[in-house]
Amino acid sequence: MKSKVEYFNPPTLSKPGGHYSHAVVANQLIFISGQLPITGDGQKLTQATFKEQTVQVLENLKCALEGAGGAIQNLLQVRVYVDDIANWPEFNVIYAEWVGNSLPARAVVPTSQLHFGLKIEIEAIAEKL
Repeated sequence: MKSKVEYFNPPTLSKPGGHYSHAVVANQLIFISGQLPITGDGQKLTQATFKEQTVQVLENLKCALEGAGGAIQNLLQVRVYVDDIANWPEFNVIYAEWVGNSLPARAVVPTSQLHFGLKIEIEAIAEKL
């Protein structure tokens, strides 16, 4: 039996910049597309500090997750892309506070420059509530 697939683009997030959805639900799993530090009205935080960009990305991730029927405590896997591995310690502190007692599987991947010259991108998989 083929599962039903649902697509979500919460109004609190900027319109996707390509042919994708912010979140897709299938088989009670939520797949969150890579979230960048872009505000709900489309402002790219290219000049913001790494901390400010990280806080925005985590807020976007939470909005996408909740918009698709999930919550932080239902995260299963988080994949983080940073423009410089030197940002990992700061990210880890901010993330630990944001995620609380949840301990989803996670990877932090250093990359070269990210889209628009931003410093961080996060994608995730969660279980639907």
